[in-house]
Amino acid sequence: MNNTFRYSIIYAVLRPEISERLSVGLIIVDGDKIDVRYSRHKLNALQPLFSEKEYKFLSRVLSTMKRSQTVKSTDSINYLARYSNNLIAVSPLQTIDIAPTESSKERLYRNYVYRGARKTA
Repeated sequence: MNNTFRYSIIYAVLRPEISERLSVGLIIVDGDKIDVRYSRHKLNALQPLFSEKEYKFLSRVLSTMKRSQTVKSTDSINYLARYSNNLIAVSPLQTIDIAPTESSKERLYRNYVYRGARKTA
């Protein structure tokens, strides 16, 4: 069994001019399987910080990434990390040397995205 997997953090960019951002989701790559998770709770907390149009766009992109599996390969994650827009940014893929169990993935989500009970869409 492989004892490593990779992850990328999804950020909502609050003020691009000063690189202010907040982690809202996580992309987990375990072999050929790619799992996108995001915090609906954090997304809802961001609503007053964006215009209605920006918030809807951010919400729709995260939902689409999760639901329709638009992130299909590490190449697409690397592309997103290089060419993010003013509302969403994706970190470069990082490798972590622990067994890719559901427990370790949940721990990673809690450390980088949201510590409360996972409420994803």
